[in-house]
Amino acid sequence: MQLFFADQRKVWKVGQVAGLSHAELSALFARRLVPTGTPILLDEAMRPVEPVSSWFRSLALERKDAKTMRSYAYSVLMLLHFLLARDADLWSATETDLREFRLLRQDEAEEVIGDAAWDRDWAAIESLYRFLIRTGAVAQQPWRATPQGSGLASGIQPDLRVRHMELDQYLYLRDVGFGGLAPDAGLDVSFRGWRPHRNRAACELALMTGMRIQEWSTLLLPELGLIGGQRPAFTDIDLKACAKFGRPRSVYVAPDPMELLDPYLLLERPEIVAKAQRSLRRRHRELFVVQRLEADGTKVRGVLDGLTITRTIKNMKPGLRRLAVLETGEGLDPLALFIGQGGRMLTFSAWDRIRWRAWDRLKAWSGDRHAPVLPGRCWVYHDLRHTFALRLLIFLTREALNDAEGQGLPMSTLLDHMTGNPLLVVQRRLGHAHPSTTYRYIRYLKDPMREVDDAFREWTAVGGASYITIARSLMNLEDAGHAPPRSLHP
Repeated sequence: MQLFFADQRKVWKVGQVAGLSHAELSALFARRLVPTGTPILLDEAMRPVEPVSSWFRSLALERKDAKTMRSYAYSVLMLLHFLLARDADLWSATETDLREFRLLRQDEAEEVIGDAAWDRDWAAIESLYRFLIRTGAVAQQPWRATPQGSGLASGIQPDLRVRHMELDQYLYLRDVGFGGLAPDAGLDVSFRGWRPHRNRAACELALMTGMRIQEWSTLLLPELGLIGGQRPAFTDIDLKACAKFGRPRSVYVAPDPMELLDPYLLLERPEIVAKAQRSLRRRHRELFVVQRLEADGTKVRGVLDGLTITRTIKNMKPGLRRLAVLETGEGLDPLALFIGQGGRMLTFSAWDRIRWRAWDRLKAWSGDRHAPVLPGRCWVYHDLRHTFALRLLIFLTREALNDAEGQGLPMSTLLDHMTGNPLLVVQRRLGHAHPSTTYRYIRYLKDPMREVDDAFREWTAVGGASYITIARSLMNLEDAGHAPPRSLHP
């Protein structure tokens, strides 16, 4: 069995399929929709393996994102190979088979997985069997229902790992790591990085809005009002298709991150676009060529795959956003805010390379007296989101307590006042589905390591010299060529 993934872009790039014209190909795609990213499982004769391939298409029609479908596909493919080796299949599989598959994945394989990865595997298996029961392929699921619920899932709720930055750490990351400056804010003449204004602006935007990387890295110019050479002082962005689980929310972009976009928009981006014109023209047929903006820049109208379409920007998925270019009459201007070589929207892997280069710079300067303390592991973009959440939560909590104290309100009144509850405000800003997710930040409002230091500060070196002091004395004596004392006691 071989696993493939549907990609209409590659079909259009080939140009001709079985002698079909572009118009006939468009009609075929319109009549039999197979969304991009849909997995297709083929046997040795290159025929679809059923009912798995039909389940894949049902996932696509349910608008599962391509990343989820890919994960589900590989999980089920591993299960199929496991069952085949045991002379079993989806119809004859038992609960014991599934338990042994879990044992293999978590304990016996060459590369074992943890509980979180197994839960993803199990989510795929559950989804597949729900489809098989719904279509009548099997009568019931092969595992017994339990009071705890989800069959063979681990049942372990992963803890929220929150790592946030202090102000000096953030400025060090933004200006030295991404911006190419020296730790004393001076010019680093040895810096050989690429597009520091873009990278610095992206860092600021991520911090000051709390957006996830799939949200801020896929932004389009009209969403920030950056069309026609205009830049508003601040703006609100309506997120939907690029938000996690497609959950809509509004994001406020303050004046500071908007202002920090100026050097990139005025100096770097025009140069990137000018150099990319030949590449963009060569790919013209593959792109979504926007002819005009509609509804105050919230909709775009243009040509994709030979068809004229209109799309609401907030409903455009990342794949379509990467293809969107504006026909200006003087050339093609990518609608993506952050672009790289060739005028293309930067991918997650490209941003990851930028992050690691920034981290290498931070470590190289770590001995400088202006450099702050670095964590043991490389910063990730999500740490900026955690920093936003914690700083906003601390600020709102202090404001609420000050208001309550000034008005003489009891604490119970404050906590019952839902509209002003800091946790609910932060939940709305972050786009969390449940308050319980936001509540996990409470434990990080104070630094537990600092409390440990305070609690045990008086426990060390009490009543005289410590073993460390004695050891240092011995080392100094040995270095000086003296014999160490016979006893450490007076």
